[in-house]
Amino acid sequence: MLWATLKARRASNRCSFQKSSMTTSLRIIRCVSLTPLSRVLISIRSAFGMCSLQQRVVPRIILERYSNAISIGYMNRALSSRCLEREAHRNVELLWLLRKLHPDFKTIADFRKDNAKAFKHVFQTFVLLCKEWGLFGQELVAVDGSKFKAVNNKRRNFTQAKLDEMLKAIDAKIDHYLHALDAADEAEADAQKPTAEALRERIRQLHERKGRYAWLKKAMEGSGENQVSLTDPDSRAMAKSPKVDVGYNVQVAVDDQHKLLIIREVTNAVTDVDRLSGIAIQAKETLRVDHVKVVADMGDYHGEEIKACEEAGIKPYVAKPLTSANRKLGLYGKERFTYEAEPDCYRCPAGQTLTFRVATFELGRHIRYYATTACRTCAIRAQCTRNKEGRRITRWVHEAILERMQRRVEAHPEVMKKRKQIVEHPFGTNKHWHDQGYFLMRGLETVRAEFSLSTLAYNLRRVVRILGVPHLLRALV
Repeated sequence: MLWATLKARRASNRCSFQKSSMTTSLRIIRCVSLTPLSRVLISIRSAFGMCSLQQRVVPRIILERYSNAISIGYMNRALSSRCLEREAHRNVELLWLLRKLHPDFKTIADFRKDNAKAFKHVFQTFVLLCKEWGLFGQELVAVDGSKFKAVNNKRRNFTQAKLDEMLKAIDAKIDHYLHALDAADEAEADAQKPTAEALRERIRQLHERKGRYAWLKKAMEGSGENQVSLTDPDSRAMAKSPKVDVGYNVQVAVDDQHKLLIIREVTNAVTDVDRLSGIAIQAKETLRVDHVKVVADMGDYHGEEIKACEEAGIKPYVAKPLTSANRKLGLYGKERFTYEAEPDCYRCPAGQTLTFRVATFELGRHIRYYATTACRTCAIRAQCTRNKEGRRITRWVHEAILERMQRRVEAHPEVMKKRKQIVEHPFGTNKHWHDQGYFLMRGLETVRAEFSLSTLAYNLRRVVRILGVPHLLRALV
């Protein structure tokens, strides 16, 4: 009885991959072979060149079969090359798509790595197909970023501060062992304490480690980078709640109508501060519209980025973070001061006027300073500033753009509320439902290709759900 139960469970697990999408993804993937999307897949080698003569003789039909197999693998949580190799021997869908070819894991891994640029083009082609089918609302786009884990352990990632701390710790250990070695030479042998020879071996190992860390520090200073990763050189340590992890920063632009991805980008930038305008402009160009609204969270709040969006015909909606140091001290923040454009001055909570005093450049920005002499006798000075010279207000020369956006955000709070509903949907689906919250490949370019396959699988599943299989098959013919 027990053996029968285990056998049935094993058969069920073996067929779970097969039953998941026999009537959907299999038919869609096969029918896609007749569309412009497949023409991109089967011309991968001719479009982007080959690395060797052996790769030039690979038939196009094999390229098409491998591409389809990888696509259906990403739609069914079969991400690794070894998993695809295993499924190619027992899965009915893959057996049919591959025409009983049985590529090993190395062949699949090399195919995915060698055609990184082509897989990115496949995603863009499918996005254009979605636009032709009218699946984009083309009015509101949400932009956001998320951190995805790389193939690099935290112990194999080093920063300048981390290396300095480790070198200091090694020096302390060497000093400790040297003192212990002197004591061991003078004292009698003790079975519970390390021998002099063991201490000398430990000191030698510490010197070797110190040499490696010193070399890494020198290489980091020579390259101008502030981090170095040993397993995946392009990955970086990034803040990821509730801890720091080594990975990549993924940026996406999602359309409001059906939560379909328009743009996806993978970088190793630690923050999202200077990413908004690039993603938003790409989304606008892909949608081919004159004007579009873009919503993002306060992590994308950056004056120059918002200015670039407005110059490109994009209306940004980004919440302003309250980062004033005065608020943390219980004093009036800058938002309590009202700017009057015509006289070019600020009005303080006490009704006094802060006039323009001096202009300067700080961190590459043109800044204007405003102040008043009325602070000396002001009754509420203790609630406003602790500066002996009185309160000063700084203003960016293009701050009118930020004030205009703030009025839009306050006038349309429903746009900000929709942000999470739009852009968090793809991240949640990919990370938790598709189990693709991490990368299996190394290097920025190959990781971008891997994420293109992941987002292609997400968009394809969404389109199947939106249009239905019969309608989509008719559209693909």
